[in-house]
Amino acid sequence: MSRALPKYNKRRVGIIGGAAAVALSGAIVAGSALAGETSNNNTTTQATTKAAVATVNCPAVANRLPAIPASAQAEVTRNLALLDTQIAEANKRIVDTQGQGGPNFIANAITGPLKDKRVATINRIATAIGRTAAKPVGLDALAPCTLNGAAAAPAATPPQQAGGNNGNAGNTGNTGNNGNAGNAGNAGNAGNNGGAGTISCPDVASKLPAIPASAQAEVTRNLALLNTQIAEANTRLVNTQGQGGANFVQNAIVGPLQGKRESTIERIAISIGRTAAKPTGLNSLAACTFSK
Repeated sequence: MSRALPKYNKRRVGIIGGAAAVALSGAIVAGSALAGETSNNNTTTQATTKAAVATVNCPAVANRLPAIPASAQAEVTRNLALLDTQIAEANKRIVDTQGQGGPNFIANAITGPLKDKRVATINRIATAIGRTAAKPVGLDALAPCTLNGAAAAPAATPPQQAGGNNGNAGNTGNTGNNGNAGNAGNAGNAGNNGGAGTISCPDVASKLPAIPASAQAEVTRNLALLNTQIAEANTRLVNTQGQGGANFVQNAIVGPLQGKRESTIERIAISIGRTAAKPTGLNSLAACTFSK
């Protein structure tokens, strides 16, 4: 009898141990299944989130440059780094402004201004090289950027010119003088904008030095373009009334306008600087204000 007990106990321990092992295995399998489901769900969520954010894709500039003179190396390097910074800032803005504006918001408020900044930066690179070597041409073609990802937006829709604004074309005739560029004439648009507000920008022509004859045509053309840019911005105020949030005008109209003006003003300075002292500090005239 005493010998039979140990065998019975062994069988009982074996049965209990086996049952426990089966239960534990089942728990592990169930736990693994649940863990796998959670992981897959998280992965899917993360993939969806990432797919919803586009990124900016811009042509490389450094590999399209000719040999860089030693005297221009520092300035070229600094501006190449600035091009990278501009792309990083644009990508950050895409993330920070998700859901804002309409279908053209990214093109109008991010990639459009980015192109203008790149034009100005690339022009500075070409100018730096051109001081002591042949100035590279055609680099402006590298300024436009595209979007990668599902959130890629359509190209910006050119603003429709309001019928009453056509009279601004007459301002071009004033740009031959170093007096007012005629920006004040755009204030006349306010009467037709239905309370949308107006954009006012500092005058550029009156801040210019004497313009060399060789640069006169290019300067006149770009001064006229500054007027056109203001007129287009004021037209967009009317056409987009009620769109976007509180920062829509700043992000989609005033900000892009400043980027365009920086590029245009830089071209004016460069054209004068080819045969005379290049004017400095003109970029401070690029910023504009919005008033109701």
